[in-house]
Amino acid sequence: MDARLQQAMNEQVREEFFSAYLYLAMATDMALRGLSGFAAWLRIQAREEVEHAMKFVNFLTDRGVPVAFQEIPAPRPDWDSPLTAFRKAHEHERYISERIHDLVRLAREVGDLAAENFLQWFVEEQVEEEALTGEVVARLELAGDHGPALLMLDREMASRKD
Repeated sequence: MDARLQQAMNEQVREEFFSAYLYLAMATDMALRGLSGFAAWLRIQAREEVEHAMKFVNFLTDRGVPVAFQEIPAPRPDWDSPLTAFRKAHEHERYISERIHDLVRLAREVGDLAAENFLQWFVEEQVEEEALTGEVVARLELAGDHGPALLMLDREMASRKD
């Protein structure tokens, strides 16, 4: 595998694990606010991000490429509100989408068809991730500071399945 692609994929392993940390930090903050539905939704999201990281780890090792585990920065521990947290989540998913697109472009540039094929799953997944977080942001914006609406959304968020 091309050295630049190896490095970029190893960096993506870190980004995916950071995503899990970010969602776990958000989940913890929501739980401490008494918003167990938002916390449950975010914990599921954190688990998904670990699965995404493992897809990269497995792809690299299947290709005989060492995984260079990197330091994962700590996310911020608390958020001003659920809306602030989910706006950050949506922004983060857009950032991850751009990183995936850059990986696809690099795989094409170096002619690594296996990597390009592997990355297509992530291209599609990111469309879903952006849509999910964007929908939550839109609902939270509609709810505003209305406590009963926020509690209704919290109950709805708890219904998310793995």
